[in-house]
Amino acid sequence: MKYALLLMGHTNDPACGEAGGASPEEFFAFDKEITDAGVVIDSFALEDPDQAVYVGSDDDGQRVITSGPFAEAQEFVGGAYIIDVANIDEAIAWAKKSPGSAAGGHVEIRPVAPY
Repeated sequence: MKYALLLMGHTNDPACGEAGGASPEEFFAFDKEITDAGVVIDSFALEDPDQAVYVGSDDDGQRVITSGPFAEAQEFVGGAYIIDVANIDEAIAWAKKSPGSAAGGHVEIRPVAPY
């Protein structure tokens, strides 16, 4: 089964990001462990939410483009892994090892749709 491990953070949590939470070294160590285990299909890290651009539509259906940061957004995706493991229990075990599940963040696990 393929799962996405979404590394989530909160913009208003001082324990998340540079002011706290896991260090880059902890993430590098986790990355090495999960990659060496052979379960990673792909992974990526994202820049901070203030670098985001939002594309949506207004009430008339016209496209609206807005640059970040977005005051209404408190939760953000900091990066993700796509892993291939036997079942949800293995995906949970990897999420529990991730520094992203430490103070200031969490890991959301989602099955990858088969289509």
